[in-house]
Amino acid sequence: MRLVHERDGASATLADDVEIAEGFVQTSKGLMFRSSIPGDYALVFEFEPPSGISAKLPFAGDDAVARRFIHMLFVRMPLDVLWLQGETVVHVKTLRPWVGVGMADADRIIELPEGAAEDVEVGDRVVLER
Repeated sequence: MRLVHERDGASATLADDVEIAEGFVQTSKGLMFRSSIPGDYALVFEFEPPSGISAKLPFAGDDAVARRFIHMLFVRMPLDVLWLQGETVVHVKTLRPWVGVGMADADRIIELPEGAAEDVEVGDRVVLER
């Protein structure tokens, strides 16, 4: 898999080593407790539309876009974090180890090594090529 940043007809690879966080444990753990990650690495969190009882709540939408929160507790390195709606970037933030926090309405979050997303801006596209 490959993660590609697109803007104004130009494209650049953000990561060639892409991991999808699957299941409760991996989604909850993220990059906690790791001492480093490769420079071409990305961890992608993909969220599904609400189902079951949570889908019946009055504020639940029919898509997967919701307020998504990231914390850096037990994360030992700074990260660039992208919040996306579909393939469109809606928020970009570099988070500091141990104390960083960020949130935005998104259906996908991507964690990258610090500096990997320095050219990514709100409104750009980030495409996961499977």
